[in-house]
Amino acid sequence: MHRFKYKKGGLHCEGVGLERIAQKVGTPFYCYSLESVREHYRRLRDAFKGIDCQICYSVKSNSNLTLMRQLVRMGAGLDIVSGGELYKGLKVGASPETIVYSSVGKTEAEIRAASSAGILMFNVESEEELEAINRVACHLGKVQPVALRVNPDVKASTHHYITTGTKENKFGISMDDAFRMFVESYRYPFLKFIGVHTHIGSQITEARPFVQTIRKISEFVTRLRRAGMFLEYFNIGGGLGIVYSKEKPQTAHAFAAAVRPLLQKMKLKVILEPGRFISGNSGILVTEVLYWKEARHKTFCIVDAGMNDLARPSIYGAHHEILPVRQRGSSGPAATHVDVVGPICESGDFLAKDRKLVRMRSGEFLAVMSCGAYGFTMASNYNSRPRIPEVVVRGQRFWVARRRETPEDLIRGEEILDV
Repeated sequence: MHRFKYKKGGLHCEGVGLERIAQKVGTPFYCYSLESVREHYRRLRDAFKGIDCQICYSVKSNSNLTLMRQLVRMGAGLDIVSGGELYKGLKVGASPETIVYSSVGKTEAEIRAASSAGILMFNVESEEELEAINRVACHLGKVQPVALRVNPDVKASTHHYITTGTKENKFGISMDDAFRMFVESYRYPFLKFIGVHTHIGSQITEARPFVQTIRKISEFVTRLRRAGMFLEYFNIGGGLGIVYSKEKPQTAHAFAAAVRPLLQKMKLKVILEPGRFISGNSGILVTEVLYWKEARHKTFCIVDAGMNDLARPSIYGAHHEILPVRQRGSSGPAATHVDVVGPICESGDFLAKDRKLVRMRSGEFLAVMSCGAYGFTMASNYNSRPRIPEVVVRGQRFWVARRRETPEDLIRGEEILDV
């Protein structure tokens, strides 16, 4: 569900025409519907009513400060994976007691900053990480809550780059090792083991792998209880899929209905870490057509956005629907093997391949849909291109939430050394 619709032939975000934004801000730019963000959060929150559940928005999907502030004001906590995300979370007013810290490679400086801030817990990925957190907590003179991320060896039907719950992945701890570490928690006097965490991947469109995972974790928690370990939290992670093209993902309520009975039997507080589910369909990328190039065996629509602005198609082969911002009468039959490509000097620089697209004129605009998650957050300055602005829309108004970078921004922090 999103709020990008055609009105009088022009694509709008809520009540604002995208052509109007393009003329004011220039292209390319990201555009987010705040009401879509709010609605996706509300649907998930309402689906889990009756369960003691904290929704911790996954900041890595979209760390725009305005979007984060909206969610925090609605009661969301945050799932973070870096010291930078901690800084941004505190900046938007998130309560530290609602922040959980994941990632396999936390540095001691990051651990110190998060522990000093008073976050709810670390999701721990290895035995050496436990030792590092215990050491930092000792220096700080405090007891730090932690959860162990258990790898349930459950394969989700998604791209292998975003599958995280199998024994081949770098994430999590095997069940046998995690059980031993829980039982030997006395070895870490400055840690409090309060939960178990799992996350099996991203863009998962069915409940089955979640159900399979929860059943495994439930058995694991029962073993721990028999061994005298009593936990407070079960963090189920995130990974709920969205519609990019023809997917038919489960709704928030269907997901909740499938997992609720299992969660209730565990009698633990629940943490959810949605990211893409909230932000993915809430944002798009708008780009201008530069040239239409007819090659012997291929047609190219060359636009001013590149793989540095949206990396997912190049990295994952990800599919994003592409729509004209202005509908118009056909200019003859649509070409059926059009590649939408950018200006980056790489053959891997494309936003779409083999699409059906009516011939576009220079100066017309295209909307790359479902870019609210892992769009701007993965952007770079490759080819010395300034990063593009982020625009937020609410109702009939829009604001630039992050300005377009300038050439001066490209060299900020650099020095020319005459050596």
